[in-house]
Amino acid sequence: MINLCKQRSANKVCFFFCLFFFFNISFLVFLYNCYKTSSFTSPPPPSSSSFSPRNGDHHHHSAFDYIVVGGGTAGCPLAATLSQNFTVLLLERGGVPFSDVNVSFLQNFHMTLADTSPQSASQYFISTDGVLNARARVLGGGSSINAGFYTRASSQFIERMGWDAKLVNESFPWVERQIVHQPKQEGWQKALRDSLLDVGVSPFNGFTYDHIYGTKIGGTIFDRFGRRHTAAELLASANPQKITVLIRATVQKIVFDTSGKRPKAVGVIFKDENGNQHQAFLAGNPKSEVILSCGAIGTPQMLKLSGVGPKAELEKLNISVVLDNAHIGKGMADNPMNAVFVPSNRPVEQSLIETVGITKLGVYIEASSGFGESRDSIHCHHGIMSAELSTIPPKQRTPEAIQDYIRNKRTLPHEAFKGGFILEKIASPISTGELSLMNTNVDDNPSVSFNYFSHPLDLKRCVDGVRMAAKIVQSKHFLNYTQCDQKSVEAILNASVRANVNLVPKHTNDTKSLEQFCKDTVITIWHYHGGCHVGKVVSTEYKVLGIDRLRVVDGSTYDESPGTNPQGTVLMMGRYMGVKILRQRLGKAAGV
Repeated sequence: MINLCKQRSANKVCFFFCLFFFFNISFLVFLYNCYKTSSFTSPPPPSSSSFSPRNGDHHHHSAFDYIVVGGGTAGCPLAATLSQNFTVLLLERGGVPFSDVNVSFLQNFHMTLADTSPQSASQYFISTDGVLNARARVLGGGSSINAGFYTRASSQFIERMGWDAKLVNESFPWVERQIVHQPKQEGWQKALRDSLLDVGVSPFNGFTYDHIYGTKIGGTIFDRFGRRHTAAELLASANPQKITVLIRATVQKIVFDTSGKRPKAVGVIFKDENGNQHQAFLAGNPKSEVILSCGAIGTPQMLKLSGVGPKAELEKLNISVVLDNAHIGKGMADNPMNAVFVPSNRPVEQSLIETVGITKLGVYIEASSGFGESRDSIHCHHGIMSAELSTIPPKQRTPEAIQDYIRNKRTLPHEAFKGGFILEKIASPISTGELSLMNTNVDDNPSVSFNYFSHPLDLKRCVDGVRMAAKIVQSKHFLNYTQCDQKSVEAILNASVRANVNLVPKHTNDTKSLEQFCKDTVITIWHYHGGCHVGKVVSTEYKVLGIDRLRVVDGSTYDESPGTNPQGTVLMMGRYMGVKILRQRLGKAAGV
């Protein structure tokens, strides 16, 4: 009998993955068996970086062909695929998305980003640039907390990555059949569609997953009932006899054997939600691997915490150096976005990214609507859905000051922000920053800088994009839909400055200088990437250079964000690399 169980600690989730759709309520029920396991400790190999288990640990002698660290957008499809032929341990530091209504439903999208509690599916952080940001802490990763938009990478991106186009075109549909839907468009997104065509973002390409110039409607992981379908559901394709999934299992470091000429990964050390430490080890086969899929923040952080990174930085924190690589954490990039607020005199439906304008200016135009009308959302600090009226200079950003800042917003009238946003995003930013450790606590965010607009070309493209966004706001389609009078560009931008969503100090010429507007109102749509680039940190097969049995499969290897939204490509990459690894090991016998 299959039981529906509540996940606690590092529970072993043996997924039987029976997916039932109840058509009357269109509700996905994810059923699985679970039973407790207190340890995955086995005797450490000689000359390895390891620790002794705590007293009372029960020794469960297990070894896995693959240990995947991070049950996110790439990790779930990767683990599901590898389990077709090999034993896989998938370790996820967060909980499951299915029982969390803030994760599961579009109407509550903004509340997950607003939740700063330790158990939240979203881990809040602020880059050194002063931009509010978030990283996922839940099974399904970013697909459990993002705006849901789904698109494929361009054919040019696939070619630059050196991927097998045939396998790519097999891997995208594998994802799409299981979790991607066509959105049902309503007024706000239709107004954006018509406005984009009016300002010259043509042709209209209709509904398509392809990344092509013009205006299009993309896919979404929200179904027609507003229910989110995440990467976690791809685990339904796993072999339940060969996969073990642990939730609230936070990996603290990779275990290495340093007795040979080259260090090799042999396992991981992780803790459960009660703080108890455990170990898990790879099987003896030299082709067994630890695969990091922790994302662009988590993967470089994990490598450094494990002793792989810039020697001086590691020694400063008394981390034993396994491999000196100065490139880890470098080249961090985020696609800067600026939001133009569009007021409305009529109620506006909630919508996330559906229509997108792929321009030849090097910018993308998107839109969201309806979240400012929620009485709770106006008082939250969560990126594109927030409305904030004050700022804190960088030197005054103490935890107490930030909390005061948040509390002060609770008196704001929610009616002041009825409407939505036109979103302008730089396609391939040239500006980059870096990631560095603040301490050795894996639960803490590292220090991250993106250096938005440090390159003048990025700033020029933003100015072009803001001009286009302002024209869209002034278009007859939005004026008719919102029942508002046409406003000047300065008045439009002034409303956007007042609805600011970052901690960057403001200037008096925000609405007169588009360059200053771009700098002062920059926000994120969570498309950060880099830190483990191909050729510098990993090989073209994503194996960590200089180390055996260690690989990276996630967006930290990208030097640009694919498509208008990277989610589809990261999902595909998990499947793609899983199939590729199986075929390399087993040939036709892999059966995938």
